[in-house]
Amino acid sequence: MVNIMIIHGSYGHPKENWFPWLKEEQEKIDCRVFVPKFPTPKNQSLENWLKVFENYEKYLNEDTILVGHSLGPAFILTILEKLDRKIKAAFFVSGFISLLNNKEFDELNKTFVERKFNWEKIKQNCTKFIIYRSDNDPYVPLEKAKKLAESLDTEVVIIKGAGHFNENSGYKKFEILLKDIKKILK
Repeated sequence: MVNIMIIHGSYGHPKENWFPWLKEEQEKIDCRVFVPKFPTPKNQSLENWLKVFENYEKYLNEDTILVGHSLGPAFILTILEKLDRKIKAAFFVSGFISLLNNKEFDELNKTFVERKFNWEKIKQNCTKFIIYRSDNDPYVPLEKAKKLAESLDTEVVIIKGAGHFNENSGYKKFEILLKDIKKILK
């Protein structure tokens, strides 16, 4: 069975944006979908998120797909560094791996991104990476997506007018992501 995990970002939760829709769509095709709730903004730290994720580690295998939004990709990179096995794919939406020059978010995100990532280990533990970026994201500058893609030896899929791929940008569904996940599942 394919396991899909959707990881929210700072100030996020499992019932926001396109997460419930994607969960429902993937469950229709017999995927097991997890959308963990991580502490944010109160008690948000890499250490606390890793503690929550311990409950899901047993579902990480060659049939696992990880999907991260905003801060989620940086967290997923940490998970991939720790693995001793390969997963099927990772989809990163509005991801970044460094501070954003936004005092409010940088304080919350620093334990996730103020570190060196082991890119070779990360790439060794994931078969495919796909990165989505909007041309008008109000939080994450384009160069952040480019740096992430460069580090993973992959391309950035730029989607016009998608903002931060959240409800404020009209993203209650994410058809391109669903289509790309289905391609991986074939």
